Amino acid sequence: MSSLLSDLSLLAQQGTIRQLDYQFARFIASQCDDNELPLAVLAAALSAELGRGHICLPMWDNHGQLTDILAKLGLFGASADAFKRDWIETDWVELLRSSSLVALTEQQHQQHGVPLVFDGKRLYLHRYWYYEIALSQRLNSLAAPVAIEPGELSTLRARLDNLFSRDYHWVMQALQESTTEVERQRKLIDVLDIVAPDGLNWQAIDVCLTQATTAQDLNQLDHLVPLSACLNWQKTAAAVALTRRFTVISGGPGTGKTTTVTKLLAALISQAKQSLTIKLVAPTGKAAARLTESIAKAVNQLPVEPELKTLIPTESSTIHRLLGAMPNSAEFRHNQHNPLHLDLLVVDEASMVDLPLMVKLVEALPKHARLVLLGDKDQLASVEAGAVLGDICSFLRQGYSLTQGQLLANLTGYDSLASVHQTNVTSIADCLCMLQKSYRFNASSGIGQLAKAVNSGQGLKVDQVWQREFDDITHHALSSDAYNQMIQALVKSYSFYLEATNQSFYSESQQISMPLKAKTVLQRFNQVRLLCAIRDGDFGVIGLNHRIERGLVARNKIKVQDEQWYHGRPVMVTSNDHALGLYNGDIGICMRDESDSTSRLKVYFELPDGSVKGVLPSRVPPHETAYAMTIHKSQGSEFEHALMILPPEFSPILTRELIYTGITRAKKRLDLYCDTGILKRGIKLQTLRASGLSERL
Repeated sequence: MSSLLSDLSLLAQQGTIRQLDYQFARFIASQCDDNELPLAVLAAALSAELGRGHICLPMWDNHGQLTDILAKLGLFGASADAFKRDWIETDWVELLRSSSLVALTEQQHQQHGVPLVFDGKRLYLHRYWYYEIALSQRLNSLAAPVAIEPGELSTLRARLDNLFSRDYHWVMQALQESTTEVERQRKLIDVLDIVAPDGLNWQAIDVCLTQATTAQDLNQLDHLVPLSACLNWQKTAAAVALTRRFTVISGGPGTGKTTTVTKLLAALISQAKQSLTIKLVAPTGKAAARLTESIAKAVNQLPVEPELKTLIPTESSTIHRLLGAMPNSAEFRHNQHNPLHLDLLVVDEASMVDLPLMVKLVEALPKHARLVLLGDKDQLASVEAGAVLGDICSFLRQGYSLTQGQLLANLTGYDSLASVHQTNVTSIADCLCMLQKSYRFNASSGIGQLAKAVNSGQGLKVDQVWQREFDDITHHALSSDAYNQMIQALVKSYSFYLEATNQSFYSESQQISMPLKAKTVLQRFNQVRLLCAIRDGDFGVIGLNHRIERGLVARNKIKVQDEQWYHGRPVMVTSNDHALGLYNGDIGICMRDESDSTSRLKVYFELPDGSVKGVLPSRVPPHETAYAMTIHKSQGSEFEHALMILPPEFSPILTRELIYTGITRAKKRLDLYCDTGILKRGIKLQTLRASGLSERL
């Protein structure tokens, strides 16, 4: 073994790089001539970067300097100098350009099937290079404009006006809290999304507002505040979907992504000349179940004819189930040779979808299909490699092209969309819409304000939020007392769902089936959750699950008796089981099946379609106790009350995206346990994943 491979082996033993990284380096070294041996170092660094979520290894940094390859292997200073030895003068770029193991062009890659690809800027594993090329080509194809006939334009505008009509009942309710003319003006600007207030007759508007006694009395605002002075981003998003076969709608919590997509589905069905086959999917079972619930609720509230409502699907599934996952295989039944049978696909929580899965999804789309991605670009990127939604949404800063802006203005009535435009706008930018108004978190919401402050990356703004003493957020400084109080608060909260696991909770006359009982228990369990940044130690998932479990035993809420499985145990699946239809992130509760004559324990899961599945404990896929869960695993979920704890010592895992994601899991209340200095340091650290996707798009 060469000294170079010996050094890499030592790094693997020390845990600086993974064994996988070392073995890949060994493979590359076995294919190399002696003068190419340093290529193994690049191979190890590339593999290590993939393990961190990066698609590629950039050979230059943002300042045009050659990348410090050894830093990618965790080597700095003296340790890096000791590692370099005989190849300190290696010209990495020339090595890549001359090696027979590295393809430089697409034709060369296809002819030789070499393991590495160098595009002149970035080094890839050939598989990930293909994924980037394939996804960018398909998305650019989907991003082409949809032809809209002139006569069709007025019909579509009328449909959008109806779907996004003003709700003057809401305006009346908002005005009840306003006592002065200035307050009424400010409230109306917010409620009606007014962006050009200077040209309005505010004297006449205020007369209308003060004299109105019913919502109907406000109808004259249709003329006093025309659409041309407003800009509603939900309506704009629906208009974008009518003009492109590819649409991305991003927005934070409470901005109405699901409401928007439900209305745009109604608009697209109206636009279609024939019936549409529409499918709804999400990355996890929990996210799919939430999408099913949200869409069903939104469809009921649509201001459209009943016949149109019946054409909008309300049932969603996981991406793996839609594609037809095959046991013990990375491939799916549906692919480019056996495409999906659909006309329109909606993908929720798209930030969780990694590059390989997104490629397989778009490759399985039929040529004529439309694709709508929903998600929060500021959330954590996918666990596996890539940040697809983030890469796509990087084009938001371009704005719309002149042609697209004018078309959107004609469809929505919002003149400001046509007045501001950029030159050299990519077709992808014309497919995007960022929802900017939160309907759940207003100015009086601490959760929304804290999320916004964290997203800014400025510690001073976070301090200002705490100083305003919102009643829906509480900061607890880390201490042993606060830690113990948190455990006791969780024991009390989890007692709420445990009550419903016992038959005594229900009246004797109440005949309740196990599926209905399980659904009640799961709904109660999902009211509260403890979110952790790390897995190990007293501040991690494993330690806190153990402490909460002990607390529940002490209060006689559960009986563990040294058994892994017990009545009331919550678990989270950590590995996909396609045969059972259970997937990574699915939550289940272990309960005694009272309807079974043997009274056996079963673990009950709620499936995306709302049904409940009972599984024997021995058949549950790899799993872990779920009183506490990592923030990563909480993506796609929401809880009425979320408690989040950060470790007392800083770790690179504490990033702005992680903290923001944890905060936005809370719907009504958040308790944050952390050291302020650690929090501020974390929000300054932004995750940037190396990728060439934006450039290819």
